[in-house]
Amino acid sequence: MLWGVSIPELWRVPLCFLWLFLAAIPGSAEPSPPPRSAPVSSLASTEEKKPPARAEYVGDSVCRSCHQQKTNTYLQTAHHFATSWPSPRIMKGSFTPDSNVLKTSNPYLHFEMTAGPNGYFQSAVEEPGESKKITRTERIDIVAGLPRKGQSYLFWKGDQLFQLPVTYWNETDSWVNSPSYPDGSPHFDKAIIPRCLECHASYFEWQPPPVNRYRKTSLVLGIFCEKCHGPGREHVARHRLKSALPAGTSEAIVNPASLSRDRQIDICGLCHSGNGTPIQPALSFLPGDALDDYVDIPYYSPEDAVDVHGSQVQLLKRSKCFQSTATMTCSTCHDVHAPQEDAAAFSPHCLTCHQPKQCGEYPKLGEQIVRNCIDCHMPLQESQVLFSNTNGKRLVPKVRNHRIAIYPGESVH
Repeated sequence: MLWGVSIPELWRVPLCFLWLFLAAIPGSAEPSPPPRSAPVSSLASTEEKKPPARAEYVGDSVCRSCHQQKTNTYLQTAHHFATSWPSPRIMKGSFTPDSNVLKTSNPYLHFEMTAGPNGYFQSAVEEPGESKKITRTERIDIVAGLPRKGQSYLFWKGDQLFQLPVTYWNETDSWVNSPSYPDGSPHFDKAIIPRCLECHASYFEWQPPPVNRYRKTSLVLGIFCEKCHGPGREHVARHRLKSALPAGTSEAIVNPASLSRDRQIDICGLCHSGNGTPIQPALSFLPGDALDDYVDIPYYSPEDAVDVHGSQVQLLKRSKCFQSTATMTCSTCHDVHAPQEDAAAFSPHCLTCHQPKQCGEYPKLGEQIVRNCIDCHMPLQESQVLFSNTNGKRLVPKVRNHRIAIYPGESVH
């Protein structure tokens, strides 16, 4: 039982709601994970760990006072914009007439996206007969994503949080039906549960029942520094002392680089290992903890298919590059403090271990292979579980496969 809601009750509600930079919402049918053996847990199964109080966190502006360079670049990253308030800079879809309409497979239903002095809105418009019109309009209260794949939107109904039925899709620069929402029906009922917000916001106070009820003023949107470094109140207090800290004094903050490889990957794995089943309350996992004590993550056997959507950590661990070293982590290639959008720019990381002439394509392509290792060995592939049913069509985005391997048919373009 977590804060008045049992785990079985919590898990029946759909998880993941966003089309974002890496992790996105599952489609309307996702296969059950294969059987797995339970991990060894360091926490007693009956012990409930509560999240730190809001007062333990200081926020990015305080971090910036001492770490200005890293904070300035981090504020431009997709993690920082995992969720944000709507604004002209943030909103990516068109709200102008004609291009602000999404038709559906139901000829009597369409959606309209509008903007005005009072904000941004989505409306379901049903016209079941001549001179008959039924309209439901909800405000876009929260924006999810910059985007890379797309951008989804959330709205408040009282103190309950829901996903809106229309999503912006980057590939076609158009409005589409939000994944897992049925095409041709005016639904506004997809609840946003704590496991969703845990990966797309930095702080919130959950007040069930129902399962999507929160204190509205508690939300801290986006992913802030302390999500990966831990609560910073004590760290800041120690460094604001007038006297210098004695030698050997703890920094009271987590430097992920100082953790073991497993604990480093667990920080990323909280949100890049698929949905998982909550074991402990959302936000109770802190950097340095063993993730298996907090979220029941699917562990696949080598012969099981792993979808490219949402399972970056599982796929990376299947790579020979990962298995052949004890030091490779997500941060070997990713700098979370800066925007990284050019896949080819990751190639120098590959070349620290691999020589161009070792590549089977070298005799044919020569030195040009060093320009883009990624599209050959970590190709974009269609997800089998992430899709949108829009106006009678199935739209499937491509997601970067994080299993580093040789893929027949992939070549430098």
